Amino acid sequence: MKLSKLVGERLKDVPSGATLRSHIYLLRAGYIKQVSAGIFTLMPPAQRVNLKIQNIIREEMNAVGGQEVLFPVVMPRELWDLSGRYSSIKDEMVRFKDRTQHDMLLGMTHEEAAVHMALNTIKSYDQLPFMVYQIQTKFRDEARPRGGLIRAREFTMKDAYSFHATQEDLAAYYQKVFDAYMRIFKRIGFKKFVAVEGDNGMMGGKVSHEFMAVTDAGEDKLVICKSCGYSSNMEVAVSVKDENDGTVLGEITEVFTGNAHTIDEVCAFLETDAKHTAKAVCYKTDDGRLVVAFLRGDHDVNEAKLQKIARSELSPVDVEEFGLCAGNIGCINLNVPGDSVVAFDKSLQGLENFITGANKKDFHLKNVSASRDLAGVEFVDIALVKEGEKCVHCGAELSFTRGIEIGNIFQLGTRYTKQMGMKVTMPDGTAKEAVMGCYGIGVGRSLESIIEEKADDKGLIWPMSIAPWQVHFCPLRLDDENVGVLAEELYREMEKAGIEVLFDDRNLSAGIKLTDSELMGIPIRVLISPKTIVNGQAEVTIRETGEKLFINFADLISELKEMIRGDLEELN
Repeated sequence: MKLSKLVGERLKDVPSGATLRSHIYLLRAGYIKQVSAGIFTLMPPAQRVNLKIQNIIREEMNAVGGQEVLFPVVMPRELWDLSGRYSSIKDEMVRFKDRTQHDMLLGMTHEEAAVHMALNTIKSYDQLPFMVYQIQTKFRDEARPRGGLIRAREFTMKDAYSFHATQEDLAAYYQKVFDAYMRIFKRIGFKKFVAVEGDNGMMGGKVSHEFMAVTDAGEDKLVICKSCGYSSNMEVAVSVKDENDGTVLGEITEVFTGNAHTIDEVCAFLETDAKHTAKAVCYKTDDGRLVVAFLRGDHDVNEAKLQKIARSELSPVDVEEFGLCAGNIGCINLNVPGDSVVAFDKSLQGLENFITGANKKDFHLKNVSASRDLAGVEFVDIALVKEGEKCVHCGAELSFTRGIEIGNIFQLGTRYTKQMGMKVTMPDGTAKEAVMGCYGIGVGRSLESIIEEKADDKGLIWPMSIAPWQVHFCPLRLDDENVGVLAEELYREMEKAGIEVLFDDRNLSAGIKLTDSELMGIPIRVLISPKTIVNGQAEVTIRETGEKLFINFADLISELKEMIRGDLEELN
């Protein structure tokens, strides 16, 4: 490919609205162009990267028995009514009516389509297990798209669905896909990625893992144990809490606290520490029920865990609608409607002599005792893990990092097959719902996340396995007859040898050409100039390390092929 003919342009200035380094470089280097918020055109270089990532995914999915299909982008409402997700998913799903006024939707995931495919097609246990996958465009109407391809509204995703006769068979296959994902991300070039326990969210199921590119640019907080390797998304992370130090029981006493409503205000007013208090955090469910979560004052509620207990999405609530006193809600003598959800976090277990609201304006209670006053309460885990708390597996201190989710896998069980009526005949003649797993990879997210790991202050750095071209051929002084003739000859030889080469055939200054080559991030740069020709050599630069080699023209093609082969073998 000749750079003068490549569609797109390299930009010097930082595009407005771009904050992540990866997003900035993709725009500046001419890899993507924004169409609308969260919607992008992949320019030719990015599409070449995109297709290489897809081919790696295909190879690994085929290796674990996957069969590639293509589900429709548009689906009728009826499929999603069967699963219950047409009404449970909110504004992220795009709904519309076709010309016959039939309710339709744009697919944001395809569990329903996969089960529909299997209905009346897969009838017996001896047709199981199988896995189908697709690589396709999805649309999710994100409220706050950000970071270019990291959180886009339109995106390319590999999603796969497996069907099994038993949970045990699903668990065994789930591990095979887990291993395949580890190979995929290593082949793409990631060195800083982890698999963490994940939150099932709208997907359902009980077991899931998220594959995270570890980077400060990530919006997900990860909990890591460096001692035993435990890792989890903050939404589902668990820890050993520090022990409560209250030991003396005293009589409950009502105290005036006036305008002190927050934990900090109450602690300052009563001259105590937040760990000796219980706070209430309140929400409302989709169907209008009140949710009250009680935690030790120095802990924060984990909304993902609380949503599972409430079995609903949660939203802010005006507690006065339910007759409660904001800032004075307490866990003793709480008067709430019968359909309310009241949850007590494990951080309160064993807490003695603590302070809580009196459920009365301007007052709190002192000397409340969990063992005495909360007897019979079931304590549950609804608090966020705090840095420095102990690992539940080995007791070492936990630490935090950030990551971008690039893939996820779920053991769905019968969540969809049961609701959509997909059964198979078992060996004993009974009909049972097939057991499902689902497995996703964000192709665009992977493309941009590898930039966050690899890029430097000069521009992109592509791993050889997914680079748009393997070699950036950069002749200087093309107006020199010797350089011009040799450049065309070497370009033809590289192409003939099967080397993917981008030929900068522009007669521009060395500064512009070298800056563009560093910005575009192609793994190997080959430079010739009147000076190198005199020495009979080409200057070869490795983009990632900056290492420079001077190679005789007679050996150039073979040396380049060997360098490319070595890089690919290392990644594979």
